[in-house]
Amino acid sequence: MSQFTVRVELHDAKWEDYDVLHTAMEARGFSRMITSDDGQTYHLRWAEYTGGGDLTSAEVRDIAKVAADNTGRRNAILVTQSSGRAWVGLALAR
Repeated sequence: MSQFTVRVELHDAKWEDYDVLHTAMEARGFSRMITSDDGQTYHLRWAEYTGGGDLTSAEVRDIAKVAADNTGRRNAILVTQSSGRAWVGLALAR
């Protein structure tokens, strides 16, 4: 199973548009939280998501595109397939 990080930018968007995006991405199995090897959960940056499955990067992009299009805003999407992740400075989820 592959893991992916997805970044979505909505052009000329309002905060409410991102609420629609978050709901649409979560409905498709993506999360805005990431868990470290020690079990701590962190918030990803705004409009970044994580998800996994037996999918290609292009398939994940297409799923995210449908979610982003639900907002009615033009959008840009970047999908990165992960072979490992490291981070610093993300907010700890409480």
